[in-house]
This record gives sequence, structure tokens and C-alpha cells, in this order.
Amino acid sequence: MTSTLSPETLQQIKRLDLRARMVVRGFLQGLHSSPLQGFSVQFSDHRLYNRGDDPKLIDWLVYAKTDKHYIKRFEAETNLNGFLLMDLSKSMGFRQGTSMTKFEYSTCLAAALTYLMSLQKDPVGLLTFDDKLRAILPARSRRGHLGDVLAALSGMTPEGTTELPRCLVQVAAMLKQHSLVMLFSDLLGDPEETLAALARLRHGGHDVIVFHVLDDAEVRFPYDGPVEFEDPESGELVTVDATGFRAEYLDQIAAFRETYSQGCSALRIDYVPLDTSMPFDRALTEYLQQRQARF
Repeated sequence: MTSTLSPETLQQIKRLDLRARMVVRGFLQGLHSSPLQGFSVQFSDHRLYNRGDDPKLIDWLVYAKTDKHYIKRFEAETNLNGFLLMDLSKSMGFRQGTSMTKFEYSTCLAAALTYLMSLQKDPVGLLTFDDKLRAILPARSRRGHLGDVLAALSGMTPEGTTELPRCLVQVAAMLKQHSLVMLFSDLLGDPEETLAALARLRHGGHDVIVFHVLDDAEVRFPYDGPVEFEDPESGELVTVDATGFRAEYLDQIAAFRETYSQGCSALRIDYVPLDTSMPFDRALTEYLQQRQARF
């Protein structure tokens, strides 16, 4: 049975704003009927109690519902600037079969998060990059800004080469106010350089979420016999015996993800591995589970 929030279902809806609303409404409905319902508090005006907080600020009504200690957030804490950081490199346009491209999947998830943050009146901005930073929309929460962000996302096409580490360093230098940076990328390139650049963002006092988006075929490698592969950015062609190469490839892709998982954990960055077959409500839940694990 196909989920109503699956990429296949949402592909039938052309307007990005309608996709975003459908994902968020389905996701929030699911929270209220699942063991994760306590997470919905994290999208209101509360945050988890931390050592050093005044115990008088604990909301005991929320504690009764969730069995966790939350405190009311002050307005300055509530209005955190969020920035979507979208990878526009050509590799993000890869698609195997009828699923969304990695970029389409990322755009839909980013739109859903934008809509979710707009419900909280949190300012959201947009940054895009390939070999350098491209479009920049400042973080705002005014009426109409949601439409500006969604319109910009809808009009983008992945077609460049990528210089992710350099662009992350530029973002770290550009952001002066404490922000939440949400990176959507396939992270192709040297993990060591990318993690070093992510560290610059963390050292700048920013919270970071890495949505590592791969195509379903990149994760499962559903190929047999001789197959010719093309590097989407360099155009280089390589022919391999897919059947004989599968086990080695799956080991490499697992190690690739684990490198980022461990590296991000050491930096206290939320790392969320995704693929283009994953329903969007599950993708958001995966993020929330990662977020909970840090407390």
C-alpha cells in the first residue's frame, strides 16, 4: 500500500505549496496518534529543560502529557532564524526509475519544513549553492515570505558542479546571528573537508541539520550485469560488472554514511540519512528521532 505522503503520491501534485501543506498536515496528524506525540511540543513555544534553567519555568501540564520536562521559551528563543541551504549541483538531478530526483525530494522536504516553521512564526531564509553561493533570501517571518521561499524553490534547477566545503565556510562567515542551518545535499565529495567546514558553522554558534539525500538506487544498487555509469558533474563514463561489484559498493555506501554519522555526532550536528523512496512523514520523524537522541 502506497503512503499518502510518499514521493510517488506527491509527484501527482504539481504545486509545491500544496505538497508542503499536505506533508505537514499529515505529519502533525500522525504525531497525535503515535508514540511520538510528545514531539509536537517541540514545534510550539516550548523547549526541553536543560541543566541550569530555572525549575520554576517548567510547564507541568506538558510534563503530565509527555513525561518530559519542558519550559516555556521566551520570544527571543522562539524566533530562531532558519536557513535552507540547498545543493544545486547536477548530481542532485539524478533519478532512477519513476521516483523524484534528489533535488525534487529535497525541495519538497524543505518546503514542508518552511511551512512548519512559518506556523511558529519563525523567520526562514534560503541559500543555494553549487560551486559558489547563488540565490539568497534573508530570513523573514512576515506574511507573504513563505510564498517567496516556495516560489524560489520551485524555480530552481540543479545543473552546476559542487564546492560544498567552500560554500559552507562562506555561509559561516556570512551569518552573524545565531541561526538554524538546514543543509539538503547528497554530500558527494571528500567527507573530511565537508565535516571540517561544518565545524566552522558549529564554532560560529549555529545549529545545523544535515539532510543527506540519496537516490533509492544509490542506496540499494538494483543493477545486474555490465552497466555503464556516468558521473553527472564530470561526464566521465565507467563500465562495471554490477553483479560482482554490488557487495563492495554497498559496503562503501554504508561506510560513507557512517563517516558522516559519526563526524556529525562529534560536532553535535543532527545527521538525517534519507533516500528518495522514503515517505515524507517518515523523513520528518527520522529527524525528530535524531533530535531527541541528543537530549
